[in-house]
Formats: sequence, C-alpha cells, structure tokens
Amino acid sequence: MHGDRKAFSPQSFNRKSVLIDKNPAIVFRLNIFSAGKQAGILVLFNASGIISRNRIILFMSVTERFLKYVRYDTQSDPASETFPSTPGQLSFARVLATEMKELGLQEVRIDEYGYLSAYLPSNADREAPAIGFIAHLDTSPDLSGKNVNAQLIREYTGNNIVLDKKDDIVLTLEDSPELSNYVGQDLIVTDGHTLLGADDKAGIAEILTAVEYLQDHPEIKHGKVCICFTPDEEIGRGTDHFDVRGFGARFAYTLDGGEIGGLEYENFNAAQVELVFKGRNTHPGYAKNKMVNSIAIANDFLNSLPKKEIPELTSGYDGFFHVVSIKGNVEETIMKILIRDFDRERFEWRKSTVENGVRDFSKKYGLNIELEITDQYYNMRERIEPVRFIVDIARQAMEEVKVKPRISPIRGGTDGANLSYMGLPTPNLFTGGHNSHSRYEYIPVPSMERAVDVIVKIIELCVKI
Repeated sequence: MHGDRKAFSPQSFNRKSVLIDKNPAIVFRLNIFSAGKQAGILVLFNASGIISRNRIILFMSVTERFLKYVRYDTQSDPASETFPSTPGQLSFARVLATEMKELGLQEVRIDEYGYLSAYLPSNADREAPAIGFIAHLDTSPDLSGKNVNAQLIREYTGNNIVLDKKDDIVLTLEDSPELSNYVGQDLIVTDGHTLLGADDKAGIAEILTAVEYLQDHPEIKHGKVCICFTPDEEIGRGTDHFDVRGFGARFAYTLDGGEIGGLEYENFNAAQVELVFKGRNTHPGYAKNKMVNSIAIANDFLNSLPKKEIPELTSGYDGFFHVVSIKGNVEETIMKILIRDFDRERFEWRKSTVENGVRDFSKKYGLNIELEITDQYYNMRERIEPVRFIVDIARQAMEEVKVKPRISPIRGGTDGANLSYMGLPTPNLFTGGHNSHSRYEYIPVPSMERAVDVIVKIIELCVKI
C-alpha cells in the first residue's frame, strides 16, 4: 500500500473469517480513536494477504451513525414552495447516497423531488416478497435543528438531566417520568437549545445499520429489501411525489415511531377547517346597534364546540377539535381548526358539527361566514386489516428479539397512512425516541439497537411467507 505508514498494535484489530464474492477472506475491524470519538474500518484481505483497496468500507454502529446524522440541518419549511422545502435535506440525501453505495445497495438514486431510494438484492434461494423500509430526511420546523450538539449520557443514574447549566435547561423526571425505565442505559440528549432529530434520523440510522448487518451476515437469507428516505414529512408533504410502483415493495414499514416496542397501524382521520368570520366596523363611540365584531363572533363559535373534546383533555381513541390559530380584527377574523378522530363516523360527525354551526351563526348574526374543510388523511387501519399478516410479522419479530410489542393508535398522522391509501400498506415501527420536536428530545441507545434487531428479524421472517 502506498502512502504514509502507521504502526498498529495487534490489540487494535478484531478478526473473523468471511466469504467475499465466494472467496475466503479475513475481516479485521480497526478501531481508530480521534478527539475522543471512535470509528471503525473493515479491512478486507484476500487469501494471499493482499489488501483490496476498493473493499475497504466504513463500519459504524447505530449510535455512531445517528450522532453523525444529527449534525446535518434538515429542518423543513412549510412556507417554502420548493420540493424539498429546504436545501439541507438534499445535502443530507447526497451524504446518505454515498454511504448507501458503499454498503452495496443497488440503484441508489435521488429523484427530482429529493426522494432517496435504493434496494438490497435478494439472496434467498426461493421466491420472497419485496418489502420496504421508509424514514424521513427532515426534522420538525417547530424548533431549530441547526448546530445540534448531542450529548451522550453514559449509564443514566435516574436523576434529572441538566442539558444546559448556564441557562438552567433541565430534562426532568417530573415532565418525562418514562426516563425511569432507562436507568443504567446510555441516553443521547440535546444541549437544550435545539431538537435532537431522532425524529427521524434515528429511523435512517437503524435502517442502514440493519442493511450493513445483513451484508456482513450473508447466511441470513432475505428477499429484495427496498429503502426510501423521504423529504418534508414533518410538513405533510412526505408522500406527495412518492412513486409507489417504482419503489417496488409489496408492503413496507415506516421507522418513525417513539418508545421501544411501538407498533402502530391505526391513526387519526384528519381534516383542516378554515373559517373566515366577517364583521362590520364603525367608530366605537357610536357603535351601538351598528358594530359587529368578528373577533367576538369567532370566540362565540369556539365556545359552541364540545368543551371537553380538545387535545389537552383527550387520550387513547378519543377524537377532538383543536383550534390552532385565530387572527383578525373587527372586520375579519380567520380561525383554523384541526379535526381528528379514529372512527370514520365520528370524524364525519365532527365535520358536520362545524358545518351546522356555520349555518346557525350566519343566520344568528346575519353575516357571511366562509368555510373550507379539507380532508388531510385517513385511518390506515382500513387498508391494513386485509393484510393483517404484516402486523403479525412485526409483532413476531419483536417477540423473537425480546422486545415487548406495544400496539397502540397513532394520535397523529404518518406517511404510512397516505402510503396505505396509495396501495402500499405501511405500518409504523418504533425508533426509540422520546419528546420529539422539542429541546427535551432524547433517545436510549439500547432502544436503537433493538430497532435494528427488529428490522433484521422482519426481513428474515418475510422470506418464509
């Protein structure tokens, strides 16, 4: 090998024998320490002891991958008219594309909309269904994802975690009681000034680490594994240009869930309501029997909705009305409401409640109220039930790797919902993250490792279908 030489002690290497292109080879893992960070390189030698330069590949744990990925700013922007909405997502996709090629994935490509796709060819000796795994490139616009300074907490002791001592930013047990489930485990947290990005860079790291494991263990037989990393999921555009037919999978799983064990195939039916209340202004000193204050009408309308059916008073399978914004003046007030419900009949009832209210208030005040209701997505359970076996496979995979399945409804939306209605049934799996979209976001390292195990086991089980 040409170039500078460095001496390495025998203790620097981990050795094992493998088959490379059906030829015996030796794999050494060389651990390199730099600035307190560990990386690994797999160095492949053929039987004659000569190194093959083009067979040196990067080897990273899921933790190493995740800590690398969170440094990329991929926050999406709902105000943008481009696709993807921010250039950072494309930059990150290019980095991932290079890595995916190094991992031996085939047909790695970024399309004109920023979707990054590839596949792992089948190595099975029988016909097996092509399955897919999907995660998203972007992070939430709710909080900055720039200059993320992730902190690794070794062997968490069960106390509050000080994220920034100077600014007194603390991740507390009172606000996050589930922290007590992770005593003794390594946790990754923020520095209190940005989100972490586990939603969904953990999902990406877990998928690619599973791919690397399969490449390193050719004895595990699998069918074709399709992979796609999508842009702009956090602003509701993640499936706008998703090519289901080109993706090539019979069914798929999104890696976009939370706590370990999460398996989700139900989500809200969702609609967005926009109301424009028209008022009539005049001089306030002479307004008696003349002025009609649109702000007051909007407030009256809000109070007419079921008072206990709001996000802060509901859980489980409860639906709600959620007023997300009110902006206006005396002459015009615009109100936006989110409608959510798991049950399709209740969902339609909620929309009818708004429509009936508009008619009543228009008549009461003798003024025009403009109404627009837009359905956003539907409960994917309707499309998953006919192929329920894909949920059963995920449950079995979790049980076989000693992860307790936690099947629960998604109190929100997921790309899997839209994909299921586009013809690609797609339940959602856990990544391990908690407190997404916030400065208190964190993820336990063992949860990420178990997610990798689950992905590998699902792939292995699907060969037997």
